[in-house]
Amino acid sequence: MKLFNSLLLVLIIVLNFMFAEPSLADPPKITKSPDYVEVTKSLDILQGQLAATKSGQARSETLSAEDLQKKIDELSFQKYALEKGINWGQCRNETDKTIAVYGPKPKKPKTPYDNTLYFLGAGQATPTNWDCQGIYLPNDTKLTSLNTDPNQQLEGAIAIKIFKGTQLIAKNDPETGALELNISPSKFFKSGEINWYIPNVSERNIAFRVPDVPLGGEEETD
Repeated sequence: MKLFNSLLLVLIIVLNFMFAEPSLADPPKITKSPDYVEVTKSLDILQGQLAATKSGQARSETLSAEDLQKKIDELSFQKYALEKGINWGQCRNETDKTIAVYGPKPKKPKTPYDNTLYFLGAGQATPTNWDCQGIYLPNDTKLTSLNTDPNQQLEGAIAIKIFKGTQLIAKNDPETGALELNISPSKFFKSGEINWYIPNVSERNIAFRVPDVPLGGEEETD
């Protein structure tokens, strides 16, 4: 009888370990991802700026309390989207010419960069589960999303990074022909500021490239 009770106790303990909440387990992987860490850090900074602005301790030279709150709301929504576990982004090209986007590195050839520059044809979209990480803007791009003046040119070539779970849509402004994005980029990078390949070339150099995004997902990546 004592042996039976001992075995029963051991069985109960084992079952508790199997079905109990993993309170001591590692947090979900998404909370350790670079995108999640970046969004969380940016939220903390903006919330601190908003609190200081409302209390009168500090005042942003460029953003009002309303602007700060809007950015906080957008990042909070982005954080929620990341927590849903979608680990890829999508880019759609609704312009009338080929654009360049960033995606996963192929297994061959090897590259020193964190990702690879691909060419996405007019009317094309990157496939499901293929992680589009951002868009490349040539040195003569006119972009309505970043400038109040649609005819103002950016200074040099840049890369815009998107978070996972984001669908970026690029199209032409019907009145000016400038590039229009459906997102409001919070940060863009020049060559040397991020380990991405950012060539200093014009739109013409990109427009005549053969599209090479693996639309069928047939290309193996790292």
